[in-house]
Amino acid sequence: MPIETGTDTARTRRQLEVGGSSFAYYSIDAASEAGLGDFSKLPASLKVVLENLLRFEDGGRTVSVDDIKAFAEWATLGGKNPREIAYRPARVLMQDFTGVPAVVDLAAMRDGIKSLGGDPQKINPLNPVDLVIDHSVMVDEFGTPRAFQRNVDLEYERNMERYTFLKWGQNAFNNFRVVPPGTGICHQVNLEYLAQTVWTDKDQNGNEVAYPDTLVGTDSHTTMVNGLAVLGWGVGGIEAEAAMLGQPISMLIPEVVGFKVTGALREGVTATDLVLKVVQMLRKHGVVGKFVEFYGEGLDHMPLADRATIANMAPEYGATCGFFPIDDETLRYLRQTGREESRIALVEAYAKTNGFWRTRDYAPVYSSTLELDQSTVVPAISGPKRPQDHVALTDSAKAFSDYILGLRPAPSAPKTEKELMTREGGAPNPAPEEIPGAHHGHLNTGSVEGQDYTLRDGSVVIAAITSCTNTSNPYVLMAAGLVARKARALGLTSKPWVKTSLAPGSQVVEEYLKAANLQDDLDALGFNLVGFGCTTCIGNAGPLAPEISKSINDNDLVAVAVLSGNRNFEGRISPDVRANYLASPPLVVAYAIAGDMNIDLTTEPLAHTADGKPVFLKDIWPTSKEVADLVDTIVTREMFQKKYADVFKGDERWQGVQVTDSETYDWPPTSTYIQNPPYFQGMGAEKGAIHNIHGARVLALLGDMITTDHISPAGSFKPTTPAGKYLTERQVAPRDFNSYGSRRGNHEVMMRGTFANIRIKNEMLDGVEGGYTKGPDGQQTSIYDAAMAYKDAGVPLVIVGGMEYGAGSSRDWAAKGTNLLGVKAVIAESFERIHRSNLVGMGVIPFEFTGGDNRKSLDLTGDEVISIDGLEGDFKPLSLVPATIRYADGTEKVIQLKARVDTEVEIEYLENGGVLHYVLRNLAKA
Repeated sequence: MPIETGTDTARTRRQLEVGGSSFAYYSIDAASEAGLGDFSKLPASLKVVLENLLRFEDGGRTVSVDDIKAFAEWATLGGKNPREIAYRPARVLMQDFTGVPAVVDLAAMRDGIKSLGGDPQKINPLNPVDLVIDHSVMVDEFGTPRAFQRNVDLEYERNMERYTFLKWGQNAFNNFRVVPPGTGICHQVNLEYLAQTVWTDKDQNGNEVAYPDTLVGTDSHTTMVNGLAVLGWGVGGIEAEAAMLGQPISMLIPEVVGFKVTGALREGVTATDLVLKVVQMLRKHGVVGKFVEFYGEGLDHMPLADRATIANMAPEYGATCGFFPIDDETLRYLRQTGREESRIALVEAYAKTNGFWRTRDYAPVYSSTLELDQSTVVPAISGPKRPQDHVALTDSAKAFSDYILGLRPAPSAPKTEKELMTREGGAPNPAPEEIPGAHHGHLNTGSVEGQDYTLRDGSVVIAAITSCTNTSNPYVLMAAGLVARKARALGLTSKPWVKTSLAPGSQVVEEYLKAANLQDDLDALGFNLVGFGCTTCIGNAGPLAPEISKSINDNDLVAVAVLSGNRNFEGRISPDVRANYLASPPLVVAYAIAGDMNIDLTTEPLAHTADGKPVFLKDIWPTSKEVADLVDTIVTREMFQKKYADVFKGDERWQGVQVTDSETYDWPPTSTYIQNPPYFQGMGAEKGAIHNIHGARVLALLGDMITTDHISPAGSFKPTTPAGKYLTERQVAPRDFNSYGSRRGNHEVMMRGTFANIRIKNEMLDGVEGGYTKGPDGQQTSIYDAAMAYKDAGVPLVIVGGMEYGAGSSRDWAAKGTNLLGVKAVIAESFERIHRSNLVGMGVIPFEFTGGDNRKSLDLTGDEVISIDGLEGDFKPLSLVPATIRYADGTEKVIQLKARVDTEVEIEYLENGGVLHYVLRNLAKA
């Protein structure tokens, strides 16, 4: 639709002539000339936000002159001026796990506005929305030529209800497109095709306007596109829905951390090694809620694919985004990936004219800085349960041994077969199949048959080239293929207990691996194509072979997954795996060959040839020149143009999905995937008020780094769980449960899955893992059952947590489920950005402890009754409010909490019961 610009913007509007075409644009230099301030020292990432305000300046209704002047003050104040502003991204990106509930909400809002006497057609995205179906494929079949087709078949069988619903949405809503299953991962499709770096659209007068490409996405790794100088970050589906419905995003002008990069990577070091080091450094520096911008001469030696890898993992280092300014490498990548030459010319001209181009002397003001010489980066992995737990490859075996020793006592000499399988944890040890007398399990994958082996602590049972982070970076994918080629030439293969998979982020990967003849080599080691999607990194690893799963669980083994992903939180990858490590794709192949985390890949052989010769990692590791030569020769512009020519068309299966043409959705009452949520039912036309919280009970007492995976898991679940019981009662067989992620369109499943992660530890219970708590009677029960009992009794609930509460994925269901369980407040030591925003968007108030208080210093056990006052009347953003804790013995203590309601707009959201209620009421009134 045409962009609407503000009424007071003429003074900064200029014309740009490029290749015979004329574009209006909003000039930062003109803003300076108009006396609004000196913006010359702003980082490029912040200039993008400034331009956004210049374009929408409206005299103060949403953007004022003072908002714009605040950016000049930001630079003079040393990179700090946390003024509230209204920001409008150009577009929205979704994937199907988070996108389905967003479309469910839009459909429910059409019903809701109808009940308020409004027009359902007012519920339409005003900004372009692209939804890429990439989260639904599971690795059921692997290690065979038929793996891809079999997994696709199963994907459609499991998800037809969801796909029918999404296709209905594509037809029913304006400005809403769906990229069908099997195309690629949303962030890679965005990077390779959707993103333009400089966007163009017509204004209300029909004139063409050029401006920076910006977006928000319902996936935390939306940040990947910052590698292409496109400012974007992940938000919850709730916030994304508001943005697509025309609501500006309320935010504070962020601090910008400058990360200076010098030097170049040395031989044998990959982009993955670099990003794992960056994650460690930035987590230590502290960048939550901040922009990170990369600069320095080291960028001259950094391909855009590597930049995108670093930008992708911004959620892992805690930043809002990791931005790379426009330079010659940006233009090269746009050209390589098939963008029109006219667009590339516009990007260059616009960036140089409006101050977005990275020159050699680029050195803006930053809030703080840190520096990395790329030549100091070493091969590494991260784990076993956090992305920032960086381990140099030289230390990996010892680090794993230390981890095991921390879990269980030092081993005694093994005497029995069972002891062999459970007690070996030191490093180094013989490879499992060489342990004398050890025999357990028999695996038939089609490629390795009849081999007897045993498992032990450290056995690698999953090796997955997966996720958006690495699987479309041609440098690391070609390196993985070359490792496979060299290993195959020596007669090596993956160990038979390793579940291997290759799930590229883009169909272009399949094209260039085949063109380089590397896919055959990967296939020989079991890395057959299993699908184009996120797979293992989001919990879609699929089941392990029954005998392997049984061996792990019967013997309480610490099995290992090695994946080229971005997340390795507890319980995320597989319910059978307790230690998860992030690694580069070539290292994933190496660990599949070794099959054991106890082996030091830098000094010990991975395996032996048929004639007994040891093979070391250095024997099969390609040189940087080998990799670069392959990429330069094989990866062509034509590959991208061919694969994206019909990106929205889909295969015959997608084309065959039949939908009805209707303005509102006909909610099938028997559907276990799509249900009409309760948010807008019985909603009145007028907003309510924020109320004090009295007599609340603690539903869960949680520790540090509770992630959205812990709060709202995405993986599989068992028939004995509340969600499993719900489906079983509706005659859904366990084999058809699918995953929590695929069920996000059904609030009944999702509220039962909230706080149900198998590894979550509620400190109200001693030594118990999983979604359990104390009910009103003081007895252990599921969190869902306890919440419903309290709800029936009219008792409000609170959650108490530690540091970095809500880290990880931008899962709106982590907030939606919290709300539906009856939780009124979450009290923690600190919050991650997206989840804090989501809680407010769902009407749940986040509070932070102050004055050094925390759950431990206050001796909380979960048996307390908590009341929070100061929320009525003159409640302001970031207010300090009193909370009274009544302990089980009747004593009381009053503490101060900081309300993490950061802006005035968020106060309005809470008064309305949530952001969607706020939007719906405004649209109905209009």
